[in-house]
Amino acid sequence: MVWPQKLAALAGNVARVARRVVEPLRAACVFLHDQLRAQDAVIEKSSTDALPKGMGRLTHQILQREACDWSRFQNRRQVSSYLGLCPSENSSGARHQQGHISKCGNPRLRWCLCELAWRLLRYQPGYRGVKKWRERFGPRRSPAQKKQALVALARTFGVDWWRISTGRTTPEKLGLVMMKANAPAK
Repeated sequence: MVWPQKLAALAGNVARVARRVVEPLRAACVFLHDQLRAQDAVIEKSSTDALPKGMGRLTHQILQREACDWSRFQNRRQVSSYLGLCPSENSSGARHQQGHISKCGNPRLRWCLCELAWRLLRYQPGYRGVKKWRERFGPRRSPAQKKQALVALARTFGVDWWRISTGRTTPEKLGLVMMKANAPAK
């Protein structure tokens, strides 16, 4: 057998072995994906409240289940700290310097609120947080400035959601457009 033919035969054997190894992993991944989709559907069905436009039922349930009880926070700083969306600080004497977000809070809530912030920009132009931070998303802004503004919008909404959940304010006062409440799924 010549060298190219040996190489071709070897490549064919490697491909067959790799396929045998990968196929059970692929089947497991498909099964887990289907299980996650089914669980998401069950979780979504438990959300029956009126929601702000742009907030899905799964996002609502993630916020509610991860925070557990919004009334345990006494002020907005505690909420921001729990969300992990407040800036780190390095200060001494008269010098005051804020850095990147601390990320010391709940990573699921932080991710969820950052994803929701993009939807708020699109679906809630009248929301006070969007009005405050919209200018930072202009075409002349760098990607880093846009990320910074997005995190600030996520923090603003997280605090406002705490205020709404504890009855300190109403969505209408914040400029949020609410969708009709979903009927409970049967």
